[in-house]
Amino acid sequence: MKLPRIMLAAGKSGSGKTMITCGILRALQQMGKQPSAFKCGPDYIDPMFHERVIGASSCNLDPFFTEEETTQYLLCKHASGHDISVLEGVMGYYDGLGGISTKGSAYDLACMTKTPVILVVDAKGMSVSALAFIQGYMHYKEDSRIAGVIFNRMSEMLYREIASIVEEELGVSCVGFVPELPECHLESRHLGLIMPDEVENLQEQVNLLARTLQKTLDFDKILAIAEGAEELSGKMPEFLREVLESEAAGKVRAVSPKLAVAKDEAFCFFYRDNLELLETLGAKMEYFSPLSDAELPKNTDGLLLYGGYPELHAKELSENDTMIREIREKISHGMPVLAECGGYMYLSEAMEDMEGTAYPMVQAVPGKVYRTKKLGRFGYITLTPNTENTFQNGGNPVRGHEFHYFDSTDCGNAWHAVKPLRKRNWDCIHASKRMMAGFPHLYYMASPHLALEFLEQCAAYQKEQEKTK
Repeated sequence: MKLPRIMLAAGKSGSGKTMITCGILRALQQMGKQPSAFKCGPDYIDPMFHERVIGASSCNLDPFFTEEETTQYLLCKHASGHDISVLEGVMGYYDGLGGISTKGSAYDLACMTKTPVILVVDAKGMSVSALAFIQGYMHYKEDSRIAGVIFNRMSEMLYREIASIVEEELGVSCVGFVPELPECHLESRHLGLIMPDEVENLQEQVNLLARTLQKTLDFDKILAIAEGAEELSGKMPEFLREVLESEAAGKVRAVSPKLAVAKDEAFCFFYRDNLELLETLGAKMEYFSPLSDAELPKNTDGLLLYGGYPELHAKELSENDTMIREIREKISHGMPVLAECGGYMYLSEAMEDMEGTAYPMVQAVPGKVYRTKKLGRFGYITLTPNTENTFQNGGNPVRGHEFHYFDSTDCGNAWHAVKPLRKRNWDCIHASKRMMAGFPHLYYMASPHLALEFLEQCAAYQKEQEKTK
């Protein structure tokens, strides 16, 4: 497939990647293009900016979760039909697993997907020194794939002088600059950027940035770099095809189990590919709000509680006692459930809010959740089961990640987590044949057998409920 594409990468977090990505996406739309967007790594919030602010289709590409063939397949699947794809990098361009490897980095993703890279250089306080910075990034790896440079927080006068020096001495294309724009600013919360809906005048900020970028960036150069991207096959990996075409998947599709998916201000972290895989395997989705709905959707066969910010809404969640009672009762009677991080916190005995006040929760799993002052067990992990009384993912390890400032007095011990390239490991997750509830976030395209096993249990629960009617 011929897929015009670029990656926007930077030397560190906080260099302006997300705002510039949103500005470029909006500018491309204003030019009559239909862009798609991707985020490198497991981040949930940046794709929300791509989708809610720009209206551009966005999803994650993660070179730790998926191997090259799967990663290319996902890129081709979601980029098909769009004029250009913009991939947003993560952290520093070469920063990967354990902080000691390029594996899992934006650079790793660029190599996997054969994507040309435009390096965003935060040039505040630099002039000629920026050349040493750029040269280092271009030559740290022979195949850096860096094809262009954008200078962020640089004046037009300085850019006109520096750009010609960069192109002459380093042989890399300068595609423009971004002046300092105090009006365009994204604040952070403890799990990353605050949510798009919480940013005042966000649309106005992005429109201002897009208008500015159309004047300060050379979009002809950017589009030429994108058009020069190598072709990809986009072939579906055989292991995924086997799962989708399996007899078990056929049986699930025959009954189409209905999943209730928590989605509101408290539960808002989703991987698009997770939901699409479940639907492809035969599940029907209905969204509900643990904050405001009195009960689960009718005829629910399984429950999905993903992450978000339940700690910001602990009091309201606790006071919705009809919802809490129904979820507790359904789980006790065998309804299958997958609960991650914030969803797991909701299922616990009690949860503290940001001020340290504890509120009763669903009490479907043991342990009380409390606030800590730092990230706990931050980063990628590989999971293996400690017991047969849980999903087995077809006998394959499960890849996931943790990112939370809260902890529990009982995190469970059904699975064993190991950090890649590190010695740190621990037990986690409360589990049964029909439940996984713990801090780890999972990406189903890396573990499609687990997704299918969950839906098989949902289908079995559906049959059990039909017998009782």
